[in-house]
Amino acid sequence: MMKLMLLGMVAGAMAFGASNVYDFTLTSIDGAATPLSSFKGKVVLLVNVASKCGYTPQYAGLEKLYETYKDKGFVIVGVPANNFGAQEPGSNEEIKTFCSRNYNVTFPMMSKVSVKGGDANTTPLYQYLTDKSANPKTGGEIKWNFTKFLVDKKGNVINRFEPAVTPEAADLVKAVEAALAQ
Repeated sequence: MMKLMLLGMVAGAMAFGASNVYDFTLTSIDGAATPLSSFKGKVVLLVNVASKCGYTPQYAGLEKLYETYKDKGFVIVGVPANNFGAQEPGSNEEIKTFCSRNYNVTFPMMSKVSVKGGDANTTPLYQYLTDKSANPKTGGEIKWNFTKFLVDKKGNVINRFEPAVTPEAADLVKAVEAALAQ
């Protein structure tokens, strides 16, 4: 049974030509190619973000979490998306300015993408993250902005936190600390 489950996970990842998140590249908010492999050896929190959402104040908590753990090998990657309620309508430049002015965001921000599973334009990383065969524990459609995927130092998705889970939530902080301790 376990062997069959592992084969299914490998087959799901291979459908994307990926064995983990390090096999994907995003574009930074400034337009530079950003291979996620540049974060090898770090614990990564991938978050689909939006500027006009009820959860937007989580930017402050994300920045605080980043500042607390960045020197211990932790990075947050903000991924703007306009999939939910058109709550991220701005250009990359507008998003960058908003994050800097309102929340002093210093963690890496990527260019706006589509993260919705059924969207034909969904970025491959988010197709992979939400695929149940590639990520049986954490896969499934993203329901709203500020869904968080925790990735271990080897690039494996190890946990998922829904939008209502704030960056300060004990479960999220414990998960980050446990991943850093590995």
